[in-house]
Amino acid sequence: MRLVFAGTPAFAAHALEAIIAAGHEVVLVLTQPDRPAGRGLSMRASEVKQLALARGISIAQPASLRGDNEVAQLAETQAAVMVVAAYGLILPQSVLNAFPLGCINIHASLLPRWRGAAPIQRAILAGDTRTGISIMQMDAGLDTGPILLMEPIALSERETARSLHDRLAELGGRCIVRALAQLEAGSACAVVQPQAGATYATKLAKEEAEIDWGRSAVELDRQVRAFNPFPVATTRFEGVPLKIWRAHPLTACGLPPGTVQEAAGDNLIVACAEGALALEEVQRAGGNRLPVREFLRGSGLSPGQRLGSV
Repeated sequence: MRLVFAGTPAFAAHALEAIIAAGHEVVLVLTQPDRPAGRGLSMRASEVKQLALARGISIAQPASLRGDNEVAQLAETQAAVMVVAAYGLILPQSVLNAFPLGCINIHASLLPRWRGAAPIQRAILAGDTRTGISIMQMDAGLDTGPILLMEPIALSERETARSLHDRLAELGGRCIVRALAQLEAGSACAVVQPQAGATYATKLAKEEAEIDWGRSAVELDRQVRAFNPFPVATTRFEGVPLKIWRAHPLTACGLPPGTVQEAAGDNLIVACAEGALALEEVQRAGGNRLPVREFLRGSGLSPGQRLGSV
């Protein structure tokens, strides 16, 4: 099929790669404008732009899609459909109407659960046991359009946002290729989303990364996994931020929340409101990620001390 692709991060680049490999003609790629990134804040192209450049595909990076010129550019492509994956811009009705087969979105949840910006992290935070990919016919609402195809997967007990992202990116590529084949064959069937069970995955805020030791170990374990690799769950030791990259929950501890129960060898165990959290990999401000055994050497951390804003 002749199509336009709109996307920005690695999740979207994986889908674009799958679409190209399936033999579709991508006549234009839309992606976010280059942004400053890294310590030097040099301008960096998105993963989708890098792939499009490598494949010789025309690229547009509008700041908005609400202008007449942008809509005219899309219409001039004479594409049958636009595929959207983690693009980052709202599509006005004029863009939704610009393609004979409409605009198709790759969403990283089983809609209507976790509509919105951060479905991967919200699924882990909520303790969901399954999620998946939904291929959706876009409408004017926020992830409210009818579903063309849905594929579930189970979450592992130690799933992180990074591992789930990678699994869903691969699955999203496979699913969009199947959905495009159905559209091309005229066999696609769109099913209206139910209203029951709808939830919203609001955008992550950095403040959410702060560990509250007054919560249960199970909840904090989910927080650590959901915020790996960004923004990374964080506590404080002697007033200095301490990022927690990996941890696991334990069931029993009778100490006040935030109190270090054990700090020796491979064990750094901190009391929670319910149970305790065993830290596995941490990072002090300005330092490297370290296994707990290495971090404890010379850290000055000992049983009875408190972590967090206490």
